[in-house]
Amino acid sequence: MDIIVLISIAQILIAIFLVVFILLQQRGAALGSAFGGDGGGFYGARRGLQKQLYWSTIVLGTLFIGLALLRLILSA
Repeated sequence: MDIIVLISIAQILIAIFLVVFILLQQRGAALGSAFGGDGGGFYGARRGLQKQLYWSTIVLGTLFIGLALLRLILSA
């Protein structure tokens, strides 16, 4: 197998896990809070599973971007 194919497969798997992890996170605020409005909720610290999902999402996103850049460099 070519390295580009392996990177593509890894990107697909990471993208699937990334979508799942994002959907599993709790909804912390309403849409209005994205534009400066008060969400009306109470912000608490992330603990336990929510903290692991948060950091896993960051790691997976970083890996996805890194693999995309690597694939771009290798295909040039």
